[in-house]
Amino acid sequence: MGDFDLKQIGRRICERRQTLGITQEKLAEQMDVSIQMVSNMERGNKAVKISNLIKLAEILDVSSDYILTGKFVAENKTVAEKISYLSDNDKNLVDALINRLIKDEN
Repeated sequence: MGDFDLKQIGRRICERRQTLGITQEKLAEQMDVSIQMVSNMERGNKAVKISNLIKLAEILDVSSDYILTGKFVAENKTVAEKISYLSDNDKNLVDALINRLIKDEN
């Protein structure tokens, strides 16, 4: 996969899968691959085939750019959808910011 870091790709796949509450078993079933394949992708041991990348992006409701590079297109996304792409730490920061803004308004 050239300059792409398979471990980082795997981390993004795993984090997004967990965010959506999808098990490895369910993801494997939806992609029509083995659980071992999903495990290998998430650990960065195997590259994702193009055909599987398309399925994966659809199932995880992200772009292939997000899976491969960590960048996502935010156009036409609601604030809640955009927040769903963030790490737990970043979500906590957004929550704190919102709480602060609400407090300042009152």
